[in-house]
Amino acid sequence: LLAIISHFLFGPIRLIQEAFQENDMELANKYIAMVKFPKLLIKPVRQGFYMLQSNIAMTNKDFDKAEGYLKESLKSSTKMLGQENEGASYFQLGMLAMQKGKVGEARKNFREALKKGLPDNETKAAAFLQLSSVEIQARNLKQGRDYFKKAKALKPKTKEIKAQLVQMEKYIHRVR
Repeated sequence: LLAIISHFLFGPIRLIQEAFQENDMELANKYIAMVKFPKLLIKPVRQGFYMLQSNIAMTNKDFDKAEGYLKESLKSSTKMLGQENEGASYFQLGMLAMQKGKVGEARKNFREALKKGLPDNETKAAAFLQLSSVEIQARNLKQGRDYFKKAKALKPKTKEIKAQLVQMEKYIHRVR
């Protein structure tokens, strides 16, 4: 009886995470299908469940589904986990909005992500870089440069973000 109740409250979330980390999407989808009533999961687990579903949808390039799952994740957010998970959700929503060409929505989501808090400096730098790009495209050069400086000050170590910083710096110097 306890096992059945815990299955409904916690679900196979750990199994889904492990399958996702091992890049076994087939197994992850199999475990996700085991959750018949996601609304019965306790809030922190439900939030993680929707976040994982969103990540899987993004790897399948189904951006509309991913956005829906992210919004469900935000509805399930709880103070118990802190706001970093919420910030990560807003960051992903911002990235999705950028891919869809919704610049205003992306700007709003990136700002909200930074306000709620992001888990590490790499993600913060990525958010500042995206905001810098948005502002420069909108011809708000001063604001764009400020966001760029904030991204650079975080001294990211990821190759992709370093490369983006170099490209953005070249672009800013050309725009002057």
